[in-house]
Amino acid sequence: MSADRPVGELLREWRHRRQLSQLDLAIQAGISSRHVSFVETGRTIPSRPMVLHLAEHLQVPLRERNRLLVAAGHAPVFRTRPLDDPDLTAAREALQQILRGHEPNPALVVDHCWNLLLANSAADVFLDGVAPELLEPPVNMMRLGLHPDGFASRLLNLEQVRGFLLPRLARQVQRTGNPQLSDLYAELVSYGAPHTVEPPDPADIALPIRIRHGGAELSFFNTITTFGAAFDVTLEEIAVEAYFPANRATALALRAGTRSTTPNPAATEYCSTFPITARTGGSCS
Repeated sequence: MSADRPVGELLREWRHRRQLSQLDLAIQAGISSRHVSFVETGRTIPSRPMVLHLAEHLQVPLRERNRLLVAAGHAPVFRTRPLDDPDLTAAREALQQILRGHEPNPALVVDHCWNLLLANSAADVFLDGVAPELLEPPVNMMRLGLHPDGFASRLLNLEQVRGFLLPRLARQVQRTGNPQLSDLYAELVSYGAPHTVEPPDPADIALPIRIRHGGAELSFFNTITTFGAAFDVTLEEIAVEAYFPANRATALALRAGTRSTTPNPAATEYCSTFPITARTGGSCS
């Protein structure tokens, strides 16, 4: 990790991203606006506690807090390690328990760039039948969902899903400033820009994901779970996506073990019940 830009410049960029004035940040952080100005212009090099204090009020991700610390001449304090690291055994087992406990409904774990890390056996609903090259690690779930050779061809409400996912990804790019996410967004837009989404059906409680699978139409809504107070970069960036049946027919099909008539061996590699497969190749920093 190298200090590619001055810490003051980086902090100013985060302040602008959060749409705060120097006075706004000073009031939130309980310091003078003059001190904020001195830090941003390089007249003052902030201490490690001050860097972390400002980063907290700017809601800077842990990965970028390390970058701020290095830029200010301090050592990074938040560790980054693969999910299969021995020190993350308890967290990994907790994730696996969540995924297994959610069966027969699909559930998966992704990193901050939407790369697949873990999946339960029911996740083959999304992985089955896609082009083998899209299942080469790291498998990106955003790409898998919107790529013409992914499961986009089986989505019955593709425009609705695209109209939700692309603006969501754009907001993530704006919030994090991550260049890899920016590249991913540009790629996904090339498959089809988001159109105006029709108003939701009054009967829907969340965005439905309607997909053809195994000769049946399945309908899901999903929830996203994150670690509430992670002090590790890897854990902070992990999210569990759990899918729930949106209607009785889908619930019955999942309980009956609906499967594609043409199983994809590459998908099976990701969707074995025990053990749940972890993929940590290909990070997004």
